[in-house]
Amino acid sequence: MNTRLDIRQATPEDVPVLLDFIRELAEYERLTHLLAITQRQLANELFGANSRVEALLARCDGKPAAFAVYFHNFSTFLGRRGLYLEDLFVRPAYRRRGYGRAMLVELARIAHERGCGRFEWTVLDWNKPAIDFYRSLGANLLEDWRICRVTGAALERLAQAETSGRDPAQTVDPEE
Repeated sequence: MNTRLDIRQATPEDVPVLLDFIRELAEYERLTHLLAITQRQLANELFGANSRVEALLARCDGKPAAFAVYFHNFSTFLGRRGLYLEDLFVRPAYRRRGYGRAMLVELARIAHERGCGRFEWTVLDWNKPAIDFYRSLGANLLEDWRICRVTGAALERLAQAETSGRDPAQTVDPEE
């Protein structure tokens, strides 16, 4: 089979396809209950005046095969920005063809060209195939680090907490 994979920066015209990928990713990760993004929000975040997020789209013989969403973060220890991969998804019909690797290579190239000190992402602990794949590429899994997240009502309470004389952590329910 002679197939051609083209990876490029997403454009505003790609927003509907990107949203389809996001829905498929949410299904794969069993997180559809958290899915709230709209086409308008996605377009604004990727292409609006204050955008800080970018996306890659991979097509195999013209058909959407994979996507990645990424942005810059910053390492105070390195004193340099990094590239953070928020999401990478290869549609099942296109897996085991090297497309995930091609996307990661392209992202690593972007990080290197931009002078980033790190290229990072997370992986769900149950996703053993992805973990094994990432390790095969030389990625280190930082077992001693945990993600901390504040969302919804807990985020609102923390944002409104007083900071003088009161511990803002006392206003946040640790179960949220």
